[in-house]
Amino acid sequence: MSLIVDPSSDERPRTTSWRLRAVFVGLLVLAVATISVTNRLLTERFTENTRNRAELRLTLYSGNLISELKRNSIVPQLLSRDPALIGALNSGDFSQSTQRLISFVEEIGAASLILLDASGRTVAATDRARLGEPHREHSYFIEALRSPNTIFATVPRESGGYRFVYARRVTSQSETIGVIVVEVDLAKFERAWAGISDAVLVTNSEGTIVLATEPRWRGLMEEEALGRESADSAIERAIRATQNWTSLPPDAYVQGEAVMRKEMRVPFRGWKMASFTTYASVRERVNGVLALEIMAFAILLSLVFYLLSRKSALRMALFQRESAELRQLNVRLQREIAEREKMQGALKTAEQSLAQSSKLAALGEMSAAVSHELNQPLAAMKTYLAGSRLLLQRNRPDEALSSFHRIDDLIERMGAITKQLKSYARKGQDELSPINMGDALTSALSMMEPQLKRRHVKIDRVLPKWPVMVMGDRVRIEQVMVNLIRNALDATKLVQEPEIELMLTAGETATLSVRDNGPGIEDLDALFEPFYTTKQPGEGVGLGLAISSGIVNDLGGRLTARNAMAGGAVFEMQLPILEGSSSEAAE
Repeated sequence: MSLIVDPSSDERPRTTSWRLRAVFVGLLVLAVATISVTNRLLTERFTENTRNRAELRLTLYSGNLISELKRNSIVPQLLSRDPALIGALNSGDFSQSTQRLISFVEEIGAASLILLDASGRTVAATDRARLGEPHREHSYFIEALRSPNTIFATVPRESGGYRFVYARRVTSQSETIGVIVVEVDLAKFERAWAGISDAVLVTNSEGTIVLATEPRWRGLMEEEALGRESADSAIERAIRATQNWTSLPPDAYVQGEAVMRKEMRVPFRGWKMASFTTYASVRERVNGVLALEIMAFAILLSLVFYLLSRKSALRMALFQRESAELRQLNVRLQREIAEREKMQGALKTAEQSLAQSSKLAALGEMSAAVSHELNQPLAAMKTYLAGSRLLLQRNRPDEALSSFHRIDDLIERMGAITKQLKSYARKGQDELSPINMGDALTSALSMMEPQLKRRHVKIDRVLPKWPVMVMGDRVRIEQVMVNLIRNALDATKLVQEPEIELMLTAGETATLSVRDNGPGIEDLDALFEPFYTTKQPGEGVGLGLAISSGIVNDLGGRLTARNAMAGGAVFEMQLPILEGSSSEAAE
């Protein structure tokens, strides 16, 4: 019996193998061609989109810049006609001028306002530290005296950068008596531009950079600025990931790296604005599409490779390796499960301890708060009782009866305080009503009248002519005011001439500022924490500011503290102003 072998059976595996190899090579060629074409087309498309977005951003930045300059350009003309400022320059009495400028600067949004007399000396300024500062040699002062119109000037700062000022002379009966100077806050645009990856600069008509996201560029020409080494600059961070793109013609080079440069004219005194955008965003978007294409071709190539490489030995080795990895993974998972169960037990124990501690802390805080908040009415009642005893001894019963009425009011207030302390633990149960902040401040000062008279403290009150209305609770607002005044009074114990300044202003919010001339605050971070106090043992428990901050937060406002530049501490209580009150204030 003979065995007949078909020669075609040997050729079939060879043919199949060559076909698979041809498919493999074809897929490689197709993948390279597809990726190259896709890279070129998408790069051009996304580059154009990035260029359009950069141009749109420049248009937006330019519009914001022009809007800020135009908004401030009209201010000198208005202030130069202000009767109060003209009267102060004529009389030489500038005691109220600084406060008047401060009341204007928040509504105007300027960096600062300065009033100069005819000699160039600062007689009023929103920054009190600049009073008495000479401006006689500055160009804007000289030009303002010569020109009847508002002039604009760019003044270099000693610390770097520029000041942008509008100036206009103030006249009375055709005689120049002073100059009003308005500083425009353009630095805020630099801070806003610094949050993007683009580098932005603004040049004046001479080509000097006056605004830039890189502080080292100010005062230089554009070519000098781009040639400077600044490893931490925004443009360096942006172009660090950029590579050479042969299909993209670069607009500019920064230290040998290609970037996209867009320039726009600012319709103001020949200014120009330029931005430098890298191709990093283009690369990311293109790479995202290319990654999908590469993944698809990789899957196809892996299938072909699998058909070419299906050998049982390799598959067995793969299975053995995967089995070993799974066993190691199983061991790690069991170890992690045991550790997790152990940590969950410890966490449960800690939660139980924390819950018990929170209950004890709440009980101690409530009892201390009641004692703390009732201290002031009790002290006032003691004073009124002593006065009533003297009045009765002197046969003045009517006046004594008035004192008894005040004591009755204080008793009602103590009941209201305890009610508010309980409502502090249950937020949002009492209805709010319109409150006049000026009336509440007067009531709080009446509460503190005995302590203020005993200490001989000088009280300076600055109140607006119109009512400042907020939505709130009269008792809780007065409670916060009393706490702030009492803290200011305690801070001035060691001061020979104690002074407390109370300033109530109305803008977007109703703000009450309480400033003292004491030693200031050492630890601002821990100031509003419960039981934090700088007083001696027995003088306070450290809950007044914590409770006051909670009350203000419940009313939708905030309570802040800072140290004043001239010494002492400043507490500010800000509450949302009642709708309609702000419009009356503006009128």
